[in-house]
Amino acid sequence: MTLGTIIIDQERCKGCGLCPTVCPQNVIHLLEDQLNATGYHPAALDDPDNRCTGCGICAMICPDVCITVYREARVPRRPAMA
Repeated sequence: MTLGTIIIDQERCKGCGLCPTVCPQNVIHLLEDQLNATGYHPAALDDPDNRCTGCGICAMICPDVCITVYREARVPRRPAMA
């Protein structure tokens, strides 16, 4: 499985709630007990088990471009020795 993570710019996030609805791993949620400087409940990554694959769906749907996606580089397989 590919590993990844995201960084959410919480000060730019307007809490629209789109990213949690499209996350296939269900690791994004809105911080209901926290407000950013503009008064919105920002989104946050909650991934203690490292389930994020860095698929990028959340970043594509974010209307304010608040999400940066990082993916682990794939290591090429070595051919089997005969």
